[in-house]
Amino acid sequence: MQKRISVVAYFGEDPTRVYQLVQWLPVLEVLDQAHPVALVVRNAEVARQLQGRTPLPLVLAESFDELAKSYQTLDASVVLYCNNSKTNIDSLLNNRMLHVHINHGESDKQSMVSNNAKAYDRVFVAGEAAVQRHLANLMEFDGSSLVRIGRPQLDVVRPAGLAPSARTTVLYAPTWEGDADYNNYTSVDVLGPVIVDAVLAVPGVRLVYKPHPKITTSLTRAVAANHAAILQRITDAAAAEPAAGHVAITEGDILALMPSCDAMVTDVSSVGLDWLYLCTDKPLLITDRSGDAEALRRDVPVSRCSDIVDVATVGSLTALLAARLADDEHRAARESTRRLYFDDVQNGESTTRFVTAVAELVTLRRRLLMASAADMSATA
Repeated sequence: MQKRISVVAYFGEDPTRVYQLVQWLPVLEVLDQAHPVALVVRNAEVARQLQGRTPLPLVLAESFDELAKSYQTLDASVVLYCNNSKTNIDSLLNNRMLHVHINHGESDKQSMVSNNAKAYDRVFVAGEAAVQRHLANLMEFDGSSLVRIGRPQLDVVRPAGLAPSARTTVLYAPTWEGDADYNNYTSVDVLGPVIVDAVLAVPGVRLVYKPHPKITTSLTRAVAANHAAILQRITDAAAAEPAAGHVAITEGDILALMPSCDAMVTDVSSVGLDWLYLCTDKPLLITDRSGDAEALRRDVPVSRCSDIVDVATVGSLTALLAARLADDEHRAARESTRRLYFDDVQNGESTTRFVTAVAELVTLRRRLLMASAADMSATA
């Protein structure tokens, strides 16, 4: 490692969650131009998956001792965390760097806010909605560590992920079931096949199914069964009408698909908010597996500018989609809601905010070390 590292991007999870870090790689490569970045991972398979995907230097530190020695060698100023891995505590034990939580998306899932936020020197968030979420849900938290940067990952220019089509394209992009019931927002097990049937019934439509990566490996029986059923429905529809272009895409970047789509059905997740940011002028429909519309409207602001799909309403989804594609009555509400989540940032500005915020912390850490050394010298 030839250049002096200023920033560490830490990832302590297993390969099934590596997508959380991958989406940050292009942004970290921009940051690297001003403040050199190294990736520090704790899993050998994760390291293998990252090799060749980025020019950023990669450090594998499987044991705590290896991690401590790596940090001593690197002597970086700032550590970035894209999730709340249990292993983050190993990294947080280092008291000579500034620790920053950057997360891997912006969403209204309950997992987005926890007392873990109090462990970091700074918590980078997208905008006002995230600030409100933290202040409303955390006790003894004044919000002074929150830094609004927008959503840098959405600044990345991506090649189109779909072939052009004369048809209207509807994207169905469900999330996974989470690690616990409280964080389960997936529609796959409750509504998935019915949603697919309803979309396929819209005249002149092309269906694109892009599930969360962990849907494809789910061990939850109902999720796995309905995912398989959805794949079969799409295979059958594509065989019956090859020119329609119906497709299931289980790998790759969903953000590359969005510009080619005309409407999206999704769950409570970062995907809906990414659509809100990138495709503000296109219809968005949000699922509600619990059937509690009042709670959804209260806790998930984006649902207030979307149509809600639940067990009671999914039967009319075909007609609703056709109506929204013809008359998008929620567009003005989406524009104001975008400002709630992302302030007024436009493409490119989030990355600038991110790089500037990290640069300020690099400078702050240098100043703090100098002050500490001065204090020690004065008391010697």
